[in-house]
Amino acid sequence: MSNKVHKADAEWRKQLTPEQYRVLREKGTEAPFTGEYTSNKAQGDYVCAGCGTVLFTSEQKFDSGCGWPSFTKPVVDAHVAEQTDTSHGRIRTEVLCSSCQGHLGHVFTDGPQEAGGLRYCINSAALGFKKSK
Repeated sequence: MSNKVHKADAEWRKQLTPEQYRVLREKGTEAPFTGEYTSNKAQGDYVCAGCGTVLFTSEQKFDSGCGWPSFTKPVVDAHVAEQTDTSHGRIRTEVLCSSCQGHLGHVFTDGPQEAGGLRYCINSAALGFKKSK
């Protein structure tokens, strides 16, 4: 992706709420079942809270019961990046916004098989929502 977003730490702190900063810039995780979009059923696009890149749509969202918004795939593969996460004594695949490198969550292979088998488990604090008109 060519539209890379680079900001100084002070700019991120000014733009983001403390919770958004903790999740996006410090790779934090919000508590399960507490996020604003966990139960959101509205139609629209989920964007990066840091830079506004469209990441997921409501059409790919499903209720996984895990406590975080879950999606079967990104709206455009190139809008997300993946890297190995070995924190907390586990090996997982971390999901990042390709534009601003903000931490979004993780991707797992226990999603709906009919949709490809992936579950993008994403923190609400890493997202904004643009409702369809």
